[in-house]
Amino acid sequence: MELRQALHHFFLEKTWQLTEDWYASLDKNSVQGVYASTDPEVVARLKEQNHEFHVQFCEVFLKDEDTFLHHFEKWVMSVAQDEEHLATPNHFILREFFHTQEQYLDLFDSFVAAHEGEYTYEELNFWRRAIIRTFEHVMIWFMKENHHYSLKRLESQQETIKELSSPVIMVGKNTALLPLVGEIDSNRAKIILEKTLEQCAEKSVLLLYIDLSGVVVIDTMVAQQIFRLIETLRLIGVKCILSGIRPEVAQTAIQLGIDFNDITIHSKLELMPE
Repeated sequence: MELRQALHHFFLEKTWQLTEDWYASLDKNSVQGVYASTDPEVVARLKEQNHEFHVQFCEVFLKDEDTFLHHFEKWVMSVAQDEEHLATPNHFILREFFHTQEQYLDLFDSFVAAHEGEYTYEELNFWRRAIIRTFEHVMIWFMKENHHYSLKRLESQQETIKELSSPVIMVGKNTALLPLVGEIDSNRAKIILEKTLEQCAEKSVLLLYIDLSGVVVIDTMVAQQIFRLIETLRLIGVKCILSGIRPEVAQTAIQLGIDFNDITIHSKLELMPE
């Protein structure tokens, strides 16, 4: 039998064995990532993905490189954007790729030992190197796509955070509330300014309550951004009322010399009837 066909048959027969041996040897003590999951559905899907990898990879012995990679693309794209793999640290994924590569090289050595003298050293070395080269290509390809989808997911999460960073809540026909919570840095302050202006214009807000009861720290930069927001809103016809300034924040504001004289302030949030 021609060597490429013999290798294909030899490896294809052992795809499930490769998967079961691989899963049995996994370090399941990790606290994060797909390999540590005990969810039966996730485990079954992980094994199926691993088995499909072997079925696809065995085609390297029969197909030319372009055709092989074309057919392998579906597996790479599917697993690279799989939620469980996106939540798995990259070094864990690379570790398992290298582990699987070792499985293939060990199995290849078993094939060579079982067919001693049937094939030349040059033929066998060609396919051993082909296995290593293909693994390198697939690993880089997978990590590139996985990184791409990770960035897309991060961008989506950041957009959600931006929306939540400045939620203008309508409490009347033309009255709205902007509750600010947590630490406000320069980046978040910029987002709050942009989103609040945009939402007030869209919702035809005339009176906006800015509640600071959830802000535990205020500095000159934050105060300047709040003043800038109030002044900018004033230019588009929106009156602002500050409320909920915490005692420690008020004390810090005084120490910093921050002047709130031109701003309407309520000690607590009390919405005025329209």
